[in-house]
Amino acid sequence: MTRILIIEDEEDLLMTLEYNLKNEGYQVYPFQTGEEGLEWAIQQGPPDLALLDIMLPGMSGIEVCHRLRLHERTRATPILFLSAKSEDTDRVVGFELGADDYVVKPFHVRELMLRIRAILRRSHTPARPEDESLAVFGLLTMDRTRHQVWIAEQEIFLTSMEFKLLDLLLTNKGRVQSRDTLLTKVWNLNNTAVQTRTVDVHVKRLREKLGAIGDAIETVRNLGYRLREHPHKG
Repeated sequence: MTRILIIEDEEDLLMTLEYNLKNEGYQVYPFQTGEEGLEWAIQQGPPDLALLDIMLPGMSGIEVCHRLRLHERTRATPILFLSAKSEDTDRVVGFELGADDYVVKPFHVRELMLRIRAILRRSHTPARPEDESLAVFGLLTMDRTRHQVWIAEQEIFLTSMEFKLLDLLLTNKGRVQSRDTLLTKVWNLNNTAVQTRTVDVHVKRLREKLGAIGDAIETVRNLGYRLREHPHKG
């Protein structure tokens, strides 16, 4: 059974997380201090995932993360930070420390569960991105099996072509996709002489539906489009 360590000093939130994770079938080990959680992880672990609040009494979540990464038994443990700090600089620091994800409080439990599933899938199954049913890009979550897309808790309704276009860009983050490639893989069109405007129109609509996250779809002049490696620049 998948074992999840939670270190969170807010008792109500700790109980909420424990309840929801148990309902998902996970074995949960909740602690309110970094010292207790770290001791359990090293002696009884390693857990399959650690949820760490950053602002803890005594040993902070950052210090717990640092020590988990140093210890041989826990250095590969996936870590998800929970924090009230929402500045980009705080997120960058979290990722530099070795976190696999960073969720800002207050958050929607459903979003957190999706992010947890995505992290566990990546850590347990080193599959190719196109084989994964779930994709997470910042606050955006795509469930390929259910053909659904959410930004945080809000479901975004995409047409079939918009969904396929987003799927292809997510699968190839950081790599330029020419208009011809998109026409072939998304629309199954090989005669591209008069069809490239179709791509431009769909990209424009997709950006509008994705809101701020749509800015991550970059136009590469004279080539095509590319989804940035990360939701935010820098």
